[in-house]
This record gives sequence, C-alpha cells and structure tokens, in this order.
Amino acid sequence: MQFQFVASLLAMSALISSTLGESHTIHFTNKCGKGTPTLVQNGVILSTGGDYTHDGPIISAIAYHTYASQQPGGCGLNGESCTLIETTLKNPTTAGSGSSTDISLIPPHTFSVTSGFGYYNGCDGFGADCTDANCPDAFHDPSQTWVQVACQTDNVDLAITFCD
Repeated sequence: MQFQFVASLLAMSALISSTLGESHTIHFTNKCGKGTPTLVQNGVILSTGGDYTHDGPIISAIAYHTYASQQPGGCGLNGESCTLIETTLKNPTTAGSGSSTDISLIPPHTFSVTSGFGYYNGCDGFGADCTDANCPDAFHDPSQTWVQVACQTDNVDLAITFCD
C-alpha cells in the first residue's frame, strides 16, 4: 500500500513538472508598413505585435492583421473581415494531441493581407502561406481539415508573418 502511495506521488510530481516546464512563444513579423498584428484568446487581446510567450499551453488563439486602409474599420475582435490564423500550441500527451495551426477564410473571415505561419524550435519547415483569396492552404469551409498543420514537438514556437 505504501509503495502505491509513493508511486502515485512520483507520477503526480512528474506530471506537474512536465506541465510547469511547458512554454510556447508566438512571434510576429509585420511587413505591411501599417496596421497591427493582433493575437486574441477567448476575447482577450494577448498581443498587438510583440512576441507573446506563455508558460503552459496556448489553446484556441487567433491572430490577424488589422490593415485599416484595406478594411474599413479594420478587423472585428474575432478577426471578422480579415485573414485569420488559428492556433493551439501544446505539448503532446498522446500521439496526435500536440500543436495545430491553420489559416481560415471561412466567412465572416475573408482574405485581407498575405499571411503565413511556420513552426520553429521544432517542426521547422512546417507551416502554410496564403497569398490571395483562392489560397489552397486555407480553410474555405469547415470540412477542409487537411489544411491544419500539426506539430508533435514539446515547447514548439510559432512565427506569423503578414504582408510577405
């Protein structure tokens, strides 16, 4: 009985340590000359162009570029009227349960500026770019799940570029 208790404590300790050690950064490159990269999670703005680092997973965050001269009034808080990049960055706990990022042009989102992303510090070279409204690497309807770009590396980071 005592052995099981100690083993349970060690397992919990390992789980807590792995969670505390998780960290992800989202980096923006803005080549548009105006407008603002914006990172939002659950209706809260996390960044307006600066690097955003979070200790732990980043779940269901969205990024877009408010390019005021192209979009009257800019983007809505949830990226309405703009090209949207959706991301979840998390360390995998089982096969296939790690990070996933995609570009969305599902209405009310629409092409606004050239947008792209790529993972770094793991899964380097994995990403997608969207250069026009016909972007084949973007969701145009919810059934196009093959456009999601997955990464199964711990502590992976994400670089997002606008107007490249």
